[in-house]
Amino acid sequence: MFKSLYAKIDAIVTGTHDRDTKLKNICNLLEEKVPHYNWVGFYFKNGDREELKLGPYVGAPTDHTIIPFGKGICGQVALSNQNFVVPDVKAQDNYIACSISVKSEIVIPIFVKGENVGQIDIDSETINPFTKEDEDFLEYICDRVAHFL
Repeated sequence: MFKSLYAKIDAIVTGTHDRDTKLKNICNLLEEKVPHYNWVGFYFKNGDREELKLGPYVGAPTDHTIIPFGKGICGQVALSNQNFVVPDVKAQDNYIACSISVKSEIVIPIFVKGENVGQIDIDSETINPFTKEDEDFLEYICDRVAHFL
């Protein structure tokens, strides 16, 4: 499924659009082409604050436009600098519910010059849909995004 999307990601990131348009185009592509991606968005470190600020996204509106470091899955990734795959959000104590329809989540950090500057966050309405292939593909996206941040 992902094989054909790598070239499309490359076309977006090397295009002439501004940063936020590129990010939004990535969100649109993923939400349209990957059936188990129901909400796709980017969060970025909010200046010098110990919090994340919501960037471009596609999916249901969310109240979680600011997430303190350590809170929820995204906040934990901001501190751990590690990928976080949640097969079933109900099994997580430190989970921020965005929608009752969300069953699982994957968050992959974005590094620029070794610093965790943000992340891609994907919610799914399916329990345990994320594979190593998802993780590898999203890591690739984050690496490509880092080049234009």
